[in-house]
Amino acid sequence: MLTLLLILFPFLTALLLMSFSDKMARPIALGSAVIELILACFTLFTLQNGQTGLLGLNYTWSSSLGISFSIAIDGISMLMILIASLVMPLVIYFSFNKQYNNPRLLYALMMVMQSAMIGVFCAADGFLFYIFWEIALIPIYFICLMWGGENRQRITFKFFIYTLLGSLFMLLALIYVYLQSPERSFDIQVLYAAGRNMSVIEQGWVMGAFFLAFAVKMPVFPFHTWQPDTYYTAPTAGVIMLSGIMSKMATYGLIRWVLPMVPQGVFEYGHIPIILSVISIIYASCISIIQKDFKYLIAYASIAHLGLISAGILSANTQSLQGALIEMLSHAVNTVGLFVVYDIIVKRTGTSEMSRLGGLRAIDSSFAFMFFIIVLSVVALPFTSGFVGEFLLILGLFKNSPVLGSIAGLSIILGVVYMFRSFQTMMLGPTSPSMLGLPKLNIREKSTLFIVVILIIVFGVYPKPILAITENTIKTLLEGIQ
Repeated sequence: MLTLLLILFPFLTALLLMSFSDKMARPIALGSAVIELILACFTLFTLQNGQTGLLGLNYTWSSSLGISFSIAIDGISMLMILIASLVMPLVIYFSFNKQYNNPRLLYALMMVMQSAMIGVFCAADGFLFYIFWEIALIPIYFICLMWGGENRQRITFKFFIYTLLGSLFMLLALIYVYLQSPERSFDIQVLYAAGRNMSVIEQGWVMGAFFLAFAVKMPVFPFHTWQPDTYYTAPTAGVIMLSGIMSKMATYGLIRWVLPMVPQGVFEYGHIPIILSVISIIYASCISIIQKDFKYLIAYASIAHLGLISAGILSANTQSLQGALIEMLSHAVNTVGLFVVYDIIVKRTGTSEMSRLGGLRAIDSSFAFMFFIIVLSVVALPFTSGFVGEFLLILGLFKNSPVLGSIAGLSIILGVVYMFRSFQTMMLGPTSPSMLGLPKLNIREKSTLFIVVILIIVFGVYPKPILAITENTIKTLLEGIQ
């Protein structure tokens, strides 16, 4: 029942928000997000104490079609729930700095999106997974369309079409595997068994269909073209949810559905999506280096990091999977930090074009310091959260292919180039007189960045509790596919 509560609580809050005034929408949304985080922590405690009976639910929707409302939590899905539950209160808390039209609807859509994403992480039925996957797309579409920037109609429509088309390939793959099962069921274990019994070529095609859907969502080259403009146009709250949480639905899908369902297909043909993922790393990193706008730089940097996660997952060994999961957490935290920094800069200067900035440390020295800590995490400096994930990912990828692992390792060097360049250009250099008059950071801005910095340091210095959440589940998964 805890699992069902985690899914339903944000959705019920969304309904509640529509009956209150705009003034009350913010505190109610923040309170709900904090309660959801507490519920997630309690669920983790319950899982670690072995009370699995509270964490699953299976209700038959259609026995003739083999569709069930089946949800469950293991170590991998638990970490994903923690990511979603951790990012949401930070997003809402920081959003208090900005006035939105119709905030009730905005926060209601954010809550529906959170509910659907947690549903994705908990689904133990293929059809239910697809339903939650599609539901999560609807709120972010309206968030970008209603509160986005210039050209939002065209850009948001492109994003919607890309993701919807990619999802169609995933649905076709699910139906194909379903038709191979004697039980005619979408149950996750039945689909696993049916997928493993298919020929290697069939598994390869199913893997390709799933990867196409997930590659669009992450995104991976060459399915990334919707992402930079969408990230640039989306409001800060929306883009954090897109990059910080929603992209993890795809990386989670690779672990939960692709690896266990078609392991021989991954073994025989996995080098193709791995190569595409490595191309994403190098391509997006190089594009980040030449970017003039800080928000576009963040967007392309996100493609590079998610490409590394994708390559690591498909390498399918203990180190790469552990690295992928902790890097998902680190990427979510870093994303919050980077977009908060972007929002602070744009709010004060009216621009995110880096060449027009300089000497921003004059606003507030603590701002420059916290931004620098986030930069260090993005470039994977030891004792930051970014280092743990990237080190394990590159190690796991190197075990799979020394050549691709070496090429992917260049992401750290390239990351240093574009992140340090952006920091130096915006924070350092001569301070123009116009910068000296800018207001200092307020309490909400400082506290949001402070929480991000603390999380970066804690996860970097002591990652053991995070790794322990997923350790047994990864071991079981790898034993099942070998």
